[in-house]
Amino acid sequence: MTDKFIFRFVAIVTVVVILVVVVLNRHIIPGPAVTPAFTPYLPMLNAFINGTCTVLLLVSLYYIKQGNITVHKRLNILTFCLSAIFLVSYILFHYLMQRDTIYGDINGDGKVLGNEITQYGTLRKIYLAILTPHIILAAGVLPLILLSFHRGLQMQVEKHRKLVRWAFPIWLFVTVSGVVVYLMIKPFYHF
Repeated sequence: MTDKFIFRFVAIVTVVVILVVVVLNRHIIPGPAVTPAFTPYLPMLNAFINGTCTVLLLVSLYYIKQGNITVHKRLNILTFCLSAIFLVSYILFHYLMQRDTIYGDINGDGKVLGNEITQYGTLRKIYLAILTPHIILAAGVLPLILLSFHRGLQMQVEKHRKLVRWAFPIWLFVTVSGVVVYLMIKPFYHF
């Protein structure tokens, strides 16, 4: 496979994933009339996967620093697979759940009570300050992950290192902030 093919493939996958997420978050495609019983467990599963990916990324870093390429590669393949499962679960949740969860919406009526007067005002600002870069970086890191993963599997070490310099800290931030976002929004889920 040529670099040109890989870049095109990564670009297409990235655009398709981002479009699917945007369409589902905007509720353009209607979900099922009855939400399946397992749906409320998907955010917790996603947080668990994110937390697991955080640990795996850090352990992978440890092993590559020790020069153990085999374990490093295996851990990254596992992390990549878990991230793919996360993406499917995330997309499934947003397809099945036809209403948004809003930070500060105590009653589940779609009204945000998190302004300056309420007890959630400051926490809402912190939540949004974490959520916003989480979303932007989650979308932006996808092509970096795909390209660095490809370079690593091809043992193109220098190209892999150059990409991972950016991909690793961003991916790590996304996995950690994903858990934090879940823990902060969890009290406002109304399933």
